[in-house]
Amino acid sequence: MNWDQIQGKWKQLKGSAKVRWAKLTDSDVELINGRREQLVGLLQERYGIAKEQAEKQVNDWAVSLQEEPAGTRRRKAG
Repeated sequence: MNWDQIQGKWKQLKGSAKVRWAKLTDSDVELINGRREQLVGLLQERYGIAKEQAEKQVNDWAVSLQEEPAGTRRRKAG
């Protein structure tokens, strides 16, 4: 799924993001509001990871949204 689609469907996808990244708070998810760079920045902050690693996780998540049927997105980041 491309980022424009994710941004447009953020209300539906924010639960998937919270499952994937359990350290994100409800406030974080609202703050992100579908913005990729905001998500990358918060992942760096919450997980203490480099920008490149956060970007890879975000890219992998976006790809997984295309591959998995709705309702089966249950993978958490480490």
